[in-house]
Amino acid sequence: MRVLLVGGTGFIGRHLTARLSAAGHGLLIPTRSYKRGRDLLVHPTATLVECDVYQDGALESLFQESDAVVNLVGILHGRPGRPYGPEFRQAHVALPQRLAQACRRHDVRRMIHVSALGASPDAPSMYLRSKADGEAAVRAVFDDWPEGALTVIRPSVVFGPEDRFLNLFAGLARWLPVVPLAGARARMQPVYVGDVAQAMAVALEKPETFGRTYTLAGPRAYTLGELVRLAAEWSGHARMVWPLPGALGRMQAGALECLPGPLMSRDNLDSLSVDNVSDEPFPPELGMVPTPLEAVAPSYLRGP
Repeated sequence: MRVLLVGGTGFIGRHLTARLSAAGHGLLIPTRSYKRGRDLLVHPTATLVECDVYQDGALESLFQESDAVVNLVGILHGRPGRPYGPEFRQAHVALPQRLAQACRRHDVRRMIHVSALGASPDAPSMYLRSKADGEAAVRAVFDDWPEGALTVIRPSVVFGPEDRFLNLFAGLARWLPVVPLAGARARMQPVYVGDVAQAMAVALEKPETFGRTYTLAGPRAYTLGELVRLAAEWSGHARMVWPLPGALGRMQAGALECLPGPLMSRDNLDSLSVDNVSDEPFPPELGMVPTPLEAVAPSYLRGP
């Protein structure tokens, strides 16, 4: 199968590339910067294409060579707006809709779309509202296309080597004697990136996953404060976490979002105002048991 991986140079995309290449699938990975994805060429079936997927002409040429598409594009920060700002609209709504429409035009019948656990049009954050509208836009195309097969993946926060989640907090603990933390009581259920990649690899080929929506969450829920404390401890820099009260936490997030490549934004804090957990078991048709955080994170946070 020839698979178009949109967002394939990102964190999840790199793990999915390794899985699909090992299974013998041909991979087409668009990227704005060839240098950013050059290391993916170690996988023998991967091909990089330097282009901008937000341009219609680029999409047309990519779909002519594809049997399936996986959309992994996601952003965490963007300008404010109602119900969300232009960056969220472009990445989470307009692009998925255009990908689905291109699938139909080119008779690419298989699509996997990665959304987010907690996505809802009534969610408190632009991130979650835009993810919900992106889902709806893709579904609208496939619901009206009997030959098309869509699978939606809704992961919780994803952890693993090179993540920007636990590694970020481990890095902060290296320099801060105490970690001040907004949203410390928020609950989440982290899922291992290898499990997310494997779930998508299985879903690409299993007909029983067609038309389904899957929630992917790890085996245990934690508060954000617990996760930060564990990341610090596992990295060898045990630290006390200082939960910030609401107003002070919002001030912290507002200050951090002004930095280049912000560590946190007020919209991130809005996402944390609802629990990111699930009571659903890992889907049995995917044939795997979710990996515990404690089985993986200590080894990569500890470093060489």
